[in-house]
Amino acid sequence: MVESGSVDRPARFAATGGKAPLIAGVKTRRLRLIPDERGWLMEILRADDAEFFDRFGQVYVSATYPGVVKAWHYHKRQVDNFACVSGTVKLVLVDTREGSPTAGAVNEFFVGTRNPLLVQVPNLVYHGWKCIGGEIAIVANVPTEVYRYDDPDEFRLAPHGTLPYDWSRKDG
Repeated sequence: MVESGSVDRPARFAATGGKAPLIAGVKTRRLRLIPDERGWLMEILRADDAEFFDRFGQVYVSATYPGVVKAWHYHKRQVDNFACVSGTVKLVLVDTREGSPTAGAVNEFFVGTRNPLLVQVPNLVYHGWKCIGGEIAIVANVPTEVYRYDDPDEFRLAPHGTLPYDWSRKDG
């Protein structure tokens, strides 16, 4: 069981050098576009998928303008299932969980129309994204819980200067 102690105190988090392993509990699946002369279809998550599907909370989409960062937050109960269905985002996860085998790991996923991917983010893992490229990105989420307006399961930090991650483009 992963303790949530450092989730609430991100300043105690120290970044690790090099390429991080996949954060414990994170799952990914390459999504398949099924095109025909009318357009295309892409399945994101199915209730009969025992590996990814746990329960249904709701479905929503989030639009992000080019260059905008939407970060950081985590959930105590909710698990998110993200897919970018238009444009491209850099989805970033940071594991600040005490006792996690991947504590300190930072994962980046470039998700969008040129790289269709489902990313499942476990609870207690900070996450956020940046719209990269020149078009609005549309991210679909199928979380395991409904959003409760009177008691949100959402714990936020500012996008810059709070976790050891630099959102600027990395040229090279």
